[in-house]
Amino acid sequence: MSSFNEERVLSVHHWTDSLFSFKTTRDPAFRFRNGEFTMIGLKVGEKPLLRAYSVVSANYEEHLEFFSIKVQDGPLTSKLQHLKVGDPIIVSRKATGTLVLDNLTGGRNLYLLGTGTGLAPFLSIIKDPETYDRYEKVVLIHGCRHVNELAYGETIAKDLPSDELVGELIRDGLLYYPTVTREPFRNRGRITDLITSGKLFDDLGIAPLEQARDRVMMCGSPAMLADLKTLLLARGFVEGNHGEAGDFVVERAFVEK
Repeated sequence: MSSFNEERVLSVHHWTDSLFSFKTTRDPAFRFRNGEFTMIGLKVGEKPLLRAYSVVSANYEEHLEFFSIKVQDGPLTSKLQHLKVGDPIIVSRKATGTLVLDNLTGGRNLYLLGTGTGLAPFLSIIKDPETYDRYEKVVLIHGCRHVNELAYGETIAKDLPSDELVGELIRDGLLYYPTVTREPFRNRGRITDLITSGKLFDDLGIAPLEQARDRVMMCGSPAMLADLKTLLLARGFVEGNHGEAGDFVVERAFVEK
C-alpha cells in the first residue's frame, strides 16, 4: 500500500510575488494533530518530489491547506507555485512535528512566534478549541520584512473572530501582533528585539515573558529560532519534545525550498 494519497487542488491564492497558499481535498482517513506537518509534493517523472509542509487547516476541516514561499529555482516550489484548480498533488498519509500542545507543560499564556511562512502551523493551533481550554491567552506574533507579507492577517483579525465554531474563543482569548522590519507599520521590529525591549508586552498590555506561567512555540527562519532559543534558555525555560514536555518547543523541519 502506498504511503501517500493523491489529492486535488481546490483553490490557489497568491499573496505576493514570493508567497502563495493552496487548498486541496482531504482523504477522510488522513489524521493529524493541529500544529503538525506532513510531506507533500508532485510526481516528476515516476518519482515523487517531496518537502515538509505544516498544515494550515485545522484537523476538523474537510480540506487541507498549505502556505508556501516561491523559489524560482527551487526543486519543488518552482513547480508548486504554478498549481491550478484540479491539479493532482501528493500528500503523505502521516503527519508529525513538535508544535503540538501535548509537548508543552501547563501554563497560563501560550506564545506562538512565527516568521514568514512559519505562521502556517499556528493557524491550525489558533482554530483548535483545545488551545483555549488549556491557556487563558494565546499570543500570536507574526514577523515579516514587508507589510504585504503578513499573509492571513485579515483572516486572523476579522474572519476568525466571527467563526461559528471558535469565534467566541478567539475574541476572548487571542492576541494577534503582526510586525515588520523594513517599512513603516503600526508594529515594527524583530520578534527577539520586541521581547527583549519589552515593547511587545507594553503594546499588548500584558506582563513580560516568565517561565512560571508562559509557554512558547516557534517556527520560522533558522536565525530567529536560534536567537529565541538562546533568549528563552537564559530566562530558565526548558525545551520540550515528543519524549518530554517542556516550556517551549521548536519546529525545525519547515520547508524553505
